[in-house]
Amino acid sequence: MPAMTTTIIRPGQFEVATGDIPELRLPDFQPFARRARRLRQLAAGHSLGDYLVFAAALADAQQEQLDRLPALPLPDADLLARCREHGMPPLAPRGWPRDPVWRTVVIQLADALDGIAPAPARAAFARLREAGDEWLESQADRLLMGDRQGLDVACAPVIGAALQVYWTRLAAALDTVWIARPQSHGLCPVCGSPPVAGVVRVGDAGHGLRYLHCALCGTEWHVVRAQCSHCGNDKDIVYYVVEDRKDPVQAEACPECGSYLKLCRMDRDPDVEPSADDLASLALDLLTSEEKFVRSGVNYLMLQGDG
Repeated sequence: MPAMTTTIIRPGQFEVATGDIPELRLPDFQPFARRARRLRQLAAGHSLGDYLVFAAALADAQQEQLDRLPALPLPDADLLARCREHGMPPLAPRGWPRDPVWRTVVIQLADALDGIAPAPARAAFARLREAGDEWLESQADRLLMGDRQGLDVACAPVIGAALQVYWTRLAAALDTVWIARPQSHGLCPVCGSPPVAGVVRVGDAGHGLRYLHCALCGTEWHVVRAQCSHCGNDKDIVYYVVEDRKDPVQAEACPECGSYLKLCRMDRDPDVEPSADDLASLALDLLTSEEKFVRSGVNYLMLQGDG
């Protein structure tokens, strides 16, 4: 499949063109409901339709758990001030102890899906229910640190989904004034996690701008377009599409570091949702893999083990 190229936009051009822009977009309290709707929309006639419908049910369960979660303890003002001063994410997993409530969310998600899941998934749910707190915490650590060795890949999607609920609840309660521009533009300024994909927004103050969408807490942060979100290179960026050049999802690939990240374009489909559209565009991952590019984004529903 031939690549589609584009005009290179240099860093700073978009900022100059648009004036004041929202650098940060914290999540609201309905992200999983939107994801579920988009997944069901994408499932119609899709070769992965059954899996997308299952993912939609998981997103519905996530939204239900988010609705039930009470307010969670946040960093105090001193810690927030230090993080802002040094450009550190205040909710980074390494520096923020998880409240045990997230483990309850894991079990609730497994229970919600048990009746519709295939046999292998039900076996994974049983392991989650039987596992002790130490095992769940160690699996969460591996998942959050990107360590696939010893990761139970069958259980990981539900563990990741519970962690998303927990971190989204935390991030949604923050105020943008406490969040500094991250030291690495490829990592979330709130929790330090990698993005799942980028999204080009329309119809608001961020119209035409690219935001990276955090795979963990759902925060979005602005990164100039046509620049590698992984290494910052802005030369010879290549875009890949599958068949239809008007498809709302592209793979933005960098020849400098060999990585790629998907870009969801609201100007082509205003209903795009980064996690859902990333999952539904697996063919694009296969295409970029054939071109020897490595994925820089993370989607907890598309994980592979250390093998």
